[in-house]
Amino acid sequence: MSRSAPRAGRYRRPFPPIGRYALRVAALAAALGLWQLLTGLDVDLWLRFSQFPTVTDVAHAFADRLLGADYWTDLTDSLTRILTGFLLAAVVGVAVGVLVARSRLAEDLLGPLLEVVRPIPAIALVPVAILLFPSNEQGIVFITFTAAFFPILVSTRHAVRALTPVWEEAVLTMGGGQWRILGSVVLPGALPGIFGGLSVGLGVSWICVISAEMISGQYGVGYRTWQDYTIVNYPGVFVGMVTIGVLGWLTSTAVELLGRRLTRWLPRTSYVPGARPAAPRAPVPARQAPTAAHTDQPSDTEEARDEHLV
Repeated sequence: MSRSAPRAGRYRRPFPPIGRYALRVAALAAALGLWQLLTGLDVDLWLRFSQFPTVTDVAHAFADRLLGADYWTDLTDSLTRILTGFLLAAVVGVAVGVLVARSRLAEDLLGPLLEVVRPIPAIALVPVAILLFPSNEQGIVFITFTAAFFPILVSTRHAVRALTPVWEEAVLTMGGGQWRILGSVVLPGALPGIFGGLSVGLGVSWICVISAEMISGQYGVGYRTWQDYTIVNYPGVFVGMVTIGVLGWLTSTAVELLGRRLTRWLPRTSYVPGARPAAPRAPVPARQAPTAAHTDQPSDTEEARDEHLV
């Protein structure tokens, strides 16, 4: 193949990075503008937008809330609960996932129990947490831990089982033991799947910690949002919703950035959603080569596709 010909699978970016960020800001601004328009005109078709506060009402309530000390106390309490439960779930979930995937004994002992408990929603365990733990704070952390534990466990287990045994056999051939295999093959190879589970688990943790705060909390963003609802302060409710969304986005972005840094050794694809592939120029062969239909050897196109998939 000619050196000047572009590689197969390379895609052109539809927008430069600055243009993409501008497009995202414009989309968000358009959504806020539509919200303001529908609520300002009291549109009542099938959905009752007349019951919603306007964007300006929520902005004024947000500004007032930022000036008070309760908002920052709620923010600190929710972040402390989510980070404590999530970090515990990350450590225990990865460890149990690797153990279940690597040990048949552990799978036989822990597998049935985990599969029975896993379908139970974490928020349904709030009565159990109230009865089990001496304080509401510990119970909320337990709910957060349970919500993140199972997505992390399942993703880790599948990622470890998907590893090719050739890598492990290579380490054994060079005299490495089980700990060497764990540190140089299992954990590095499963990192992409582990971080996928961490991202999902963090999102589920936010859902459950807010719900737990609404039921049994004394402080926190979820508790304050529920209090605003009980006193019919709908702008305050939307302030809590926006706060939860921003916190969830920031924490998920932090996990994603950490995952990219720890998996820098992975090949990165240049695929961009919505982009059209650049049409490669076919090289002119010096002589007619036998086609794949007349030979047992795979064609160059199939080899290039296989390399791209690997």
